[in-house]
Amino acid sequence: MKKQVSIKDVAREAGVSPATVSYILNDTPGLSFTPETRQKVMDAVEKLHYVANQAAKTLGSSRAEGIVQSKLIGIVIPQTENKRKESHIMFENPFYGTFLSAVELEIRKAGYHLILSGTNPGQSYIDIVKSRTLDGVIILGAYPSGDVAEYKEYKIPAVLVDCYGSDNSFFYSVRTDDRLGGYLATKHLIEKGHRNIAIVTGELKENGVNSERYQGYLDALKEAGIRPMKKNLFEGYVDYRYGGEVARSLAKDRRGITAIFATADITAVGVINGLNQAGISVPEDISIVGFDDVEYAQMCYPGLTTIRQNIMEKGRQAARLMIEAAQNHRLPRVERMIPMELVERGTVKEVYVD
Repeated sequence: MKKQVSIKDVAREAGVSPATVSYILNDTPGLSFTPETRQKVMDAVEKLHYVANQAAKTLGSSRAEGIVQSKLIGIVIPQTENKRKESHIMFENPFYGTFLSAVELEIRKAGYHLILSGTNPGQSYIDIVKSRTLDGVIILGAYPSGDVAEYKEYKIPAVLVDCYGSDNSFFYSVRTDDRLGGYLATKHLIEKGHRNIAIVTGELKENGVNSERYQGYLDALKEAGIRPMKKNLFEGYVDYRYGGEVARSLAKDRRGITAIFATADITAVGVINGLNQAGISVPEDISIVGFDDVEYAQMCYPGLTTIRQNIMEKGRQAARLMIEAAQNHRLPRVERMIPMELVERGTVKEVYVD
């Protein structure tokens, strides 16, 4: 078991008294310290990974004994991607609100409470866990491979949602076959006669959802004997504004593109509205397929053809698995797959190739 770092440890590292550490960390009024002393303390805090919370001192031992103490479940939602200067939780994408509402209901029905958190740049997800006495944590769309050892040491059940490349022998998992979804979306466009198909996606991180959907896009092109073109890859971020940016770019130079696969509905809706504002008709001029089937997909005009993943069911499965794991630390590690299907609406036009 990893020894918890105390104020005394920080004081010893910094060469000051424990009281000085406490005063500086709590910014006690009426006391002043030299900048050098403050810097020594903060350097020691960073070096030792000190977490200023009493709950962290008991977390490791309580997990080892299998004791459920707090009835608190943490959920970590990703923030906007690095290409955006701001870093807010991504609730402008209705996927997250739908997912979270399903999780919260299941958690509440089981007598637990939910703590929602994002993370600051460079902050480890485990820091969130260590600052509360949590019975478990649900992590959505993260890349936690660097934290695996710490999760194991603190013995807290963790359910990963839409995460790839993690240690399946330790983590529980709920996800969709995103690569298959990207394939189905692109294949649908190809079957409708389209050959020059663009993809609009968020950042293509290794082992990320966007990368999986992009690989599915490439799979469908390869199967049809279509060579992928770099000019048809629009890699940015998953939000409405980026869809509009792509639409404005295509309004200036359509590049012969007749169809688009957008890896998220929120981006697809941005593309549709942006094209309409530029006088480019969907689907008469450009066809579009999205991914998720959020409410916006049915509310926009024309209705968005998309890959439907059951977001509510994904949230329910993540919550139920989390509760099972929190109540039984010997629960075998499992992966639960959420099925998907293509939903045809009004954004794809069949074209004829000579």
